[in-house]
Amino acid sequence: MKKREIKILLVDDEPDILEIVGYNLSSEGYEIFTAENGLKAVKLAKKVKPHLIIMDVMMPEMDGIEACELLRKESDLSETIITFLTARGEDYSQVAGFDAGADDYITKPIKPKVLISKVKSLLRRFKEDVSTEAIVKIGNLVINRDEYKIILNGEELILPRKEFELLSLLASKPGKVFKREEILDKVWGNEVVVGGRTIDVHIRKLREKIGDDSFKTVKGVGYKFVD
Repeated sequence: MKKREIKILLVDDEPDILEIVGYNLSSEGYEIFTAENGLKAVKLAKKVKPHLIIMDVMMPEMDGIEACELLRKESDLSETIITFLTARGEDYSQVAGFDAGADDYITKPIKPKVLISKVKSLLRRFKEDVSTEAIVKIGNLVINRDEYKIILNGEELILPRKEFELLSLLASKPGKVFKREEILDKVWGNEVVVGGRTIDVHIRKLREKIGDDSFKTVKGVGYKFVD
C-alpha cells in the first residue's frame, strides 16, 4: 500500500497538536484528516474510513475512551488501527485505553521522527499477517482471522483488536512458549515501544474472557496457550 493511499485521522482538542503532527505526517505523504473531539472523530471516521486513528484521551464533548469504544462497534472500521496520543501516563488511563480497544499508547510530547517511525510500524500490519491459517479450532474455541471473530462454547465473543491478535498468535501453536520479545514483535511490531505491562494487561483480560486455565505464564520467558 502506497503512502498516498493511507488515511490517518488525528483527533485532539489542541490546534497546535493537530497542526504540528498533521504537518509532519502529511509531509511523509499520508492523507490527513483532523477532528477536535471524539464526537466529530466518530462521525468523520465513518465517512472516510481511515487506516489509522491517532487520538487524545481527554477532550470535550466526548473523550477518546468513549470514542474508541464506539469506533470498535463499527464493522466497517474493524481493520482501523487506533492509538492514543496523550500526556496522561497513569497506568489506569493506559489500561482503560486498551480495554476500549486501542492498539497502542503514545505519550506526548514526542519528537516528529519518533512519531513517524511509530506510525510506520503501526501501519506495517497491512502488509503482514501473523499466520497463514484463516480458521483455527482448538476444543471449544474457534478463531476466524479473516472475520476477526471468536466463537467460544458456540457463542460469539467480541475482543479488542490487540487481544484478538495476541490470542491468535498464542493459539496458533498450542503448548509453544512465546517469548515476550516475540510477542511484542509479532503483535505490536518490533519498532513500537510499549510499556512493560502491556502484554500482562492483555493476558489478564484474555484470562477473564477465555479462561484462566488456557494461558500459562512461564516466568522470565513469556506465555503459552494450553489446549
